[in-house]
Amino acid sequence: MSKEECLRDNKRNMMAVQDSMDVLSGKWKISIISSICYYNQRRFSDILNDVVGISNKMLSKELKELEINKLIKRTVLDTQPITVQYTLTDHGKTLQTIINNLTDWGIEHRKKIIED
Repeated sequence: MSKEECLRDNKRNMMAVQDSMDVLSGKWKISIISSICYYNQRRFSDILNDVVGISNKMLSKELKELEINKLIKRTVLDTQPITVQYTLTDHGKTLQTIINNLTDWGIEHRKKIIED
């Protein structure tokens, strides 16, 4: 591979990382996706309880952004009171491996920090 091809590939890869970070950035999105991922479907109040420290307003904003980016699906159920459930879309499910890898890394990292 030539130097120019390598540079072009590196630039393309860095752009892909930036695109990913633009969609997943912020303090809450990964935690919200994780909550839905671990339980398959979650109600608003469930996610609010799972994601420590997030406000109602911020959760609502983040869920809308994740829905716009086609990572989650919002389903309104015909119940009294109305129930809203969130699930991962097929596209969102492609993040499950990443979530699992982050979980494994976080467990190992916590062990490493505690050991030292």
